[in-house]
Amino acid sequence: MSNSKTSLVSVNPFNGETLKNFDELSPAEITAAIARAHEAFPAWRDLSFSERAAVLKEVAQLFRDRDKDLQHLMAVETGKQLVFGAWETNICAEIFDYYADESERILAPKKLSTRDGEGTLIYQPLGVVYGIMPWNGPMYQPARFTAPNLMAGNVVLIKHASNCPQVAEAFEQLLHDAGVPEGVFTNLLVSSGNASMIIDDPRVRGISFTGSNAGGARVAEQAGRNVKKTVMELGGADPFIVLEDADLEKTIDHFVEAKLGNAGQVCIAPKRIILTAAIAQQFIDGVAKKFSEREPGDPLDESTGYGPLCSEDAAKKLEDQIQRSIDAGAKLVFGGKRDGAFIQPTILTDIPPGCPAAEEELFGPVACMFVVPDEAAAVAMANDSEFGLGSSVFTQDHERGQRVAEQLEAGTAFVNNVSWTYASMPMGGVKKSGYGRELGELGIKEFVNEKLIRHFDL
Repeated sequence: MSNSKTSLVSVNPFNGETLKNFDELSPAEITAAIARAHEAFPAWRDLSFSERAAVLKEVAQLFRDRDKDLQHLMAVETGKQLVFGAWETNICAEIFDYYADESERILAPKKLSTRDGEGTLIYQPLGVVYGIMPWNGPMYQPARFTAPNLMAGNVVLIKHASNCPQVAEAFEQLLHDAGVPEGVFTNLLVSSGNASMIIDDPRVRGISFTGSNAGGARVAEQAGRNVKKTVMELGGADPFIVLEDADLEKTIDHFVEAKLGNAGQVCIAPKRIILTAAIAQQFIDGVAKKFSEREPGDPLDESTGYGPLCSEDAAKKLEDQIQRSIDAGAKLVFGGKRDGAFIQPTILTDIPPGCPAAEEELFGPVACMFVVPDEAAAVAMANDSEFGLGSSVFTQDHERGQRVAEQLEAGTAFVNNVSWTYASMPMGGVKKSGYGRELGELGIKEFVNEKLIRHFDL
């Protein structure tokens, strides 16, 4: 725990302009915020589902009413193009609507049969839950943690990424304007130096982390020492399998949009492109042509072909990964150049085992292409990874797509589309991509007490 305050700086990654400085909360201020949340819990827990749902419905409406302002803010603070900001505000509204509409049904008491009677399973909130959020979905990722937990009756603390404090404050203001009481949702402006004290506080009953594997491991270790439930959504090396019978024109279009969306900074974006030999060169050439047609630009300009990474430091890290991969023997087919926070869309082929492009998560617009002889080899390569978040397979044979999808070691598998997200469908990972699920019916049950009640006659 640090006693010195750190300044959280909001910087426009497009031009490097400093937008605003924020002082992080002191340890005393953090403790006071946790106390307010703990004190707010009983009243929020005791509201009916319909009373909580009315507030969440208002949250959803405000996401629609304020969409342009929120999209602009995400663009200038994180580099997110307006088109992707529009998707984000829309999915946030869908998430709050979904849980407002469905939570009472999902969490309804369930009768369980036993050999000598019946029991009842009920779902009760835990109390104060803490979400540690990333910058790449600065509205969406807090929404998918906050909405189900508020409807379950929990109260929520959020520590957002240090590089998007303005978005974090706007999210909190929207919730309070919608009627979420003070203490029921709290944005904590803290750096990583003071974040750990929140996990140690006995009033905090569960922690959800979305981010890097190294960060998730530290949080999980600390939470484990405190015997607290965690949900982890960590890194990915998502396979994108293209079989020889795929519709290549449509598949290339899907891939390019997924790889350049949010400048490739998406947890479930395709990372390892696994091509059967019969169509490999045609696919690579098609992607290179599409990449060459995209021009970098201001995220606020709707004609921009691709935007910057979240920061110049992130771009420098990705540039280093690309260069180290080339030095290790990978072939640069297209792109690879950096300009400030921009990374030119990049294609790497002939990637040897052990190099960064084969082993690390390249978080940006880099297409790592692998060629295999057939379907069996594609599945084997897809599963030969310590990660298991999303996955995709492209084929015009529905039964074949289903068969391959069932074999992929990942939390989600999509046939003829890239990994995607829906309010009603769960997402999460296996292996080093994490554990637990968010969204859908599974997401709201992560931080509740699933209590069994069994009556006996005396």
